[in-house]
Amino acid sequence: MQDVREALMQGRNSTGGTVRRPLSPHLQVYRPQITSTLSILHRITGVALSAGAVLLSLWLAAAATSSGAFSVAQAIVGSILGMIVLFGFTFALFYHFCNGIRHLLWDAGVGFELPSVHRSGVAVVVAAGGLTVLVWLVGLVLL
Repeated sequence: MQDVREALMQGRNSTGGTVRRPLSPHLQVYRPQITSTLSILHRITGVALSAGAVLLSLWLAAAATSSGAFSVAQAIVGSILGMIVLFGFTFALFYHFCNGIRHLLWDAGVGFELPSVHRSGVAVVVAAGGLTVLVWLVGLVLL
């Protein structure tokens, strides 16, 4: 009897001959690396920014509709949950921005060495976190 994994490894090439293809291991086999984690985070923040743009549009629509609708929207935004969502949106914005600059440098051919990729990845996360905290401190203290 043939092992199921062996059967899955068999395929056909363009001439119709049988070939043995390796199977990719399951995701749980891989240990997360900083490069893959930051790539996934970049995609997640892109989706979060799209959702945040929709919420911002709803907030602006409430402001244009009536003072009652705007009061409700402000109460939601001013709640603890609303502040957490805004903080996350701010981090997503700065992370996506900083990582975009990193990608522009890569497009210019700078920073492709593995140690440089790791350093720039950590720098992007630190910069995004620092800018997020700075903006929130300025917003809460000065404004």
